Amino acid sequence: MTVKSKKGMIHNAFDAMVNARARQASSYVNGALLMLDDDTLKAYGYDRSELRRRPTAFYPF
Repeated sequence: MTVKSKKGMIHNAFDAMVNARARQASSYVNGALLMLDDDTLKAYGYDRSELRRRPTAFYPF
């Protein structure tokens, strides 16, 4: 008989950190995509108006 235990505090903290980092990366990529011209975006299957609706971040490093 196995007993399922609850997630621990460290596991929850790690999950939160991973999710936050994934959101940060997504925002960064979205900002980088918005720097491309419309023809390039269209070739990759993106729409500028759709990208503008998503969160955007620019990290100059």
